[in-house]
Amino acid sequence: MEGKQPGSAEQKRVTELKAVSEEPYLEDKDAAAGGAEPAVAVNDVLSRPLGPTPSQSRFQVDLVTEGFGRPAEATEKAGREGSMLGKSSEEAKGRFRVNFVDPSAGDETSGESGGGSSEGGNVSLQNGGDAMLNEGSLHSGGRHHHHYYYDTHTSTYYLRTFGHNTMDAVPRIDHYRHTAADLGEKLIRPSLAELHDELDKEPFEEGYANREEGMPTGEAVATYIPDSKGIVKFGWIKGVLVRCMLNIWGVMLFIRLSWIVGQAGIGLSIVVIAVATVVTTFTGLSTSAIATNGFVRGGGAYYLISRSLGPEFGGAIGLIFAFANAVAVAMYVVGFAETVVELLKAQIVLLVILILAIGDFVIGTFIPLDNKKPKGFFGYKAEIFMENFGPDFRNEETFFSVFAIFFPAATGILAGANISGDLADPQSAIPKGTLLAILITTLVYIGIAVSVGSCVVRDATGNINNTIITELTNCTTAACKLNYDFSSCQTGCQYGLMNNFQVMSMVSGFAPLISAGIFSATLSSALASFVSAPKIFQALCKDNIYPGFLMFAKGYGKNNEPLRGYLLTFLIALGFILIAELNIIAPIISNFFLASYALINFSVFHASLAKSPGWRPAFKYYNMWISLVGAILCCIVMFVINWWAALLTYVIVLGLYIYVTYKKPDVNWGSSTQALTYLNALQHSIRLSGVEDHVKNFRPQCLIMTGAPNSRPALLHLVHAFTKNVGLMICGHVHMGSQRQAVKERLSDLAKYQQWLIKNKMKAFYAPVHAEDLRDGGQYLMQAAGLGRMRPNTLVLGFKRNWKQADIRDVETYINLLHDAFDIQYGVVVIRLKEGLDISHLQGQGSKGPSSPLNLAGQRLLDATTQFQKKQGKSNIDVWWLFDDGGLTLLIPYLLTSKKKWKDCKIRVFIGGKINRIDRDRRAMATLLSKFRIDFSDIMVLGDINMKPKIENITAFEEMIEPFRLHEDDKEQEIADKMKESEPWRITDNELELHKTKTYRQIRLNELLKEHSSTANIIVMSLPVARKGAVSSALYMAWLEALSKDLPPIFLVRGNHQSVLTFYS
Repeated sequence: MEGKQPGSAEQKRVTELKAVSEEPYLEDKDAAAGGAEPAVAVNDVLSRPLGPTPSQSRFQVDLVTEGFGRPAEATEKAGREGSMLGKSSEEAKGRFRVNFVDPSAGDETSGESGGGSSEGGNVSLQNGGDAMLNEGSLHSGGRHHHHYYYDTHTSTYYLRTFGHNTMDAVPRIDHYRHTAADLGEKLIRPSLAELHDELDKEPFEEGYANREEGMPTGEAVATYIPDSKGIVKFGWIKGVLVRCMLNIWGVMLFIRLSWIVGQAGIGLSIVVIAVATVVTTFTGLSTSAIATNGFVRGGGAYYLISRSLGPEFGGAIGLIFAFANAVAVAMYVVGFAETVVELLKAQIVLLVILILAIGDFVIGTFIPLDNKKPKGFFGYKAEIFMENFGPDFRNEETFFSVFAIFFPAATGILAGANISGDLADPQSAIPKGTLLAILITTLVYIGIAVSVGSCVVRDATGNINNTIITELTNCTTAACKLNYDFSSCQTGCQYGLMNNFQVMSMVSGFAPLISAGIFSATLSSALASFVSAPKIFQALCKDNIYPGFLMFAKGYGKNNEPLRGYLLTFLIALGFILIAELNIIAPIISNFFLASYALINFSVFHASLAKSPGWRPAFKYYNMWISLVGAILCCIVMFVINWWAALLTYVIVLGLYIYVTYKKPDVNWGSSTQALTYLNALQHSIRLSGVEDHVKNFRPQCLIMTGAPNSRPALLHLVHAFTKNVGLMICGHVHMGSQRQAVKERLSDLAKYQQWLIKNKMKAFYAPVHAEDLRDGGQYLMQAAGLGRMRPNTLVLGFKRNWKQADIRDVETYINLLHDAFDIQYGVVVIRLKEGLDISHLQGQGSKGPSSPLNLAGQRLLDATTQFQKKQGKSNIDVWWLFDDGGLTLLIPYLLTSKKKWKDCKIRVFIGGKINRIDRDRRAMATLLSKFRIDFSDIMVLGDINMKPKIENITAFEEMIEPFRLHEDDKEQEIADKMKESEPWRITDNELELHKTKTYRQIRLNELLKEHSSTANIIVMSLPVARKGAVSSALYMAWLEALSKDLPPIFLVRGNHQSVLTFYS
């Protein structure tokens, strides 16, 4: 190859950082390591298509020889630049070349060495070899991989971060983006494994401990590239301020405000406007706080509430808010139908017309024409102001009914937020535009209310003949004082504030301009609501909160327009247009919007109360208590406006909330509900830690050695039956073997099996640890599992059914685990099913089911596994309380019978005693149980426990332990001592003779169990305790085997000998 540099003594190896192996390497490793000619030219390599691999890595490392595979010019240039930088050959040894693999890139790439390619301009290296891509470089276009090369031998790429060569990435905003972010692409920082692991080992597969919303791992991370062509984005003025002002200056401004002034008077009209403004201002502050707490996508109020309070509230309010906007279309169109003007489109033009109309009215108030006086307009007069200042409610109207008519005018404050997805910078636009719109529109409403109330009387005939020619001395009305007598139509006047909805047209200087203003206001408001409703509904459907509405999530065109949503909104609006009565429509809208406002305010209060570190609004002018007051105000106003509509709204929201909670959508948005749940749990845990334990509050808090939880479901169901809603349940899983592999498994299993527990409605925690063996892992879990007072106090294990065939060291570990539990003052429960507990060999860890038909034994095992998931019939739980362990043996069956599935079972108690005092022992136990307030169906005193067991059972026991005996009496003393030292689990003749009575007791108890409890649903029996160091593991295991074999499901229970029951209050 032209420009090749031969190997020399100065050759230096350059390490390329590698995540996992790829089939096509840059150079042959052996050749490169030996200093031979490179096998492949760089340009050839760059143009060679690289096949897809299952790897998710991005950095590739090979041992290569410096100068090989590079054109001569590049080498000479590197040398010149190196000398300019003052780099000696020794200093250059630390330099390396980074090969960045883009797993999602498409076409074959060719280009200059050192990273040049057709897309090389999109690649940058920051600070000492940091492999960074700018926006556009993570492009998905085909099946092959792109390799980007950064040769650190050049001054361009040989950079330093804090004085060291590193692939560690410096802080950059693109690392924190979501995958499908609209404002740029997500870049992937090197994982900790890529920085930390040894180079000759395969790093972890990429993943994130703290998952971000919608962020997959691996190849999927680098697949999105936004296409901004043709997308329309609005600034804060056109997108928020103008939309909000157009929406607020709606129907009410021109055709209802004068009527409100007539009914409520100037004073109360200002109060009406002020109360509405307080509600909307508080809501505007809350909206601004939520909108500036992170990137806001489309969906408006639904998006703000759902990402703050979670999918339950968001899903409930999303539907009614979208519906409210659809109904609002009807309201505004009904207002528009009262004027007939042609269609206008541009909202800026609409705003100009609206402002001109308002100006036209203001100018008109200063030009009182004589022909308008019969219609009630006299210009600014103190007499009219004084008369109109107080209220004059008619036709059963009240302050609250008038407020209900006016309040929809204030609902336009979310017009900008509702199109949050179409805003260029919603975080900045929503606060500025919304709050400024509230201020401007409030001042205009108050100004017009005062103006119209000072110029126009409440009632007028419109008849010029009602002029008073002779002066009257008993005038009481303003019209009379102004020489007009409108008393002839006090109940049926056609003009004046109370009767004429077109007062503003009559007052204005140029009436057609007011008609144009009415058109502008109503059309713009209707269009705003018509656009908002489908976009909110589309955002709701995209989140799949209601699976039945998924069809409405589809968007069309560059702007992803919800055409199906538009059609649905049109149909809803059409239905309400048929009502054609503003006074009926307005209260319905008011309640729906107020419910949305209440939740927006509550969201801010809730997020502030939760004290989540993620709650950091850029908008600082909010207060959690003001938001709470705003939420309460909204709820009060809902009832004030219309009590039955408020109740209906609450019922609808509650119903939707319950539905979404029940469905449990698979989303995680980091809501304040999660944050507050954590905070409450933390505070209560700390508070609980300061409280001493009391026997009345004892709960069995179980550490179950399940391994993978789905491998022993029967064990889980049995323990869950008495810990559910009562005590703690932790599923311990000990990963053994290679630490590296075990750590990888532990990280992946943690989320996987916790989700499995939740899916199977197990109120339990999954706790994996890595240890050399089961005993060490059990010790770690017993000492460290739990938090504060919520720590396990009972160890639960499945019986080691295969102990006779297993490695005896495993049996030793198993028995030592029981000893460790007693040492740490744990209670111990050993559960045995004669069919077994472990089904992992049948279904596999994580698979859906067996791939081939099961044999009879396998089918029986599966049936036994599921028997405790069903309701237990009328049968017995037999409690063999032979030894007083503090009461745990009795407490567990009592807790079982308190559960719904076990409530029909009766407790029978068996105790040991002497034949000559059976009645006395029975009465004593009955008294004790009654004091403990534990119901029982029968008490049986066994007077024949100490009888010698049947000879055939003794013989069977001796045959069972024969392979584990030492037989030291048949061996020389020295040989016997060495065997005992090397194999401490063996049963000595001396030990067997010493514990002969206890051995016979276990065999005899098994005979009695078969005689009395063979039909019981469950047997709960005292676990025999073996003295540590005195009883070998094999003998203790043989006792447990002899005691529990061929029986119904049995719990061998031994408490820690501290009382868990009391009869004191």
